[in-house]
Amino acid sequence: MLRESYPPVRDHVRILAILNIVMGSIGLLIGVALLFMFGGIGILAGVANSGDPDAALAFPILGALGGLIFTVLLIFSAPQIIGGIGLLKMQPWARILVIVLSALGLLSIPIGTAMGIYGLWVLLNEESVRLFAAPSPVS
Repeated sequence: MLRESYPPVRDHVRILAILNIVMGSIGLLIGVALLFMFGGIGILAGVANSGDPDAALAFPILGALGGLIFTVLLIFSAPQIIGGIGLLKMQPWARILVIVLSALGLLSIPIGTAMGIYGLWVLLNEESVRLFAAPSPVS
């Protein structure tokens, strides 16, 4: 009887998918914000000290640093978004992708650890294995 009070596995998969899409989107937005911030700081440094040769060097260095940070955040955020969308569509490959991302997320304390534990709990559950093994309905 206690077992029936929990939401079905399909609901947990949907919640996990939405969490992955939201977290990936937040990471992507932070990356874009940092890219613009570093670029803006580089432009300001170049304009403020236009006669200084070191100031001319600041823009490309800060721009490259912002680009590097954006690229790293994109590499980590895009798979979360893709995996979340795949989970919403009940794609078997998305289950594997999010299991890997959840395991890697365990190292990111505290939010990544919580999401990683929840993701592994949901996707390694015997019911979710059966859910993803079943042929998906054609829409």
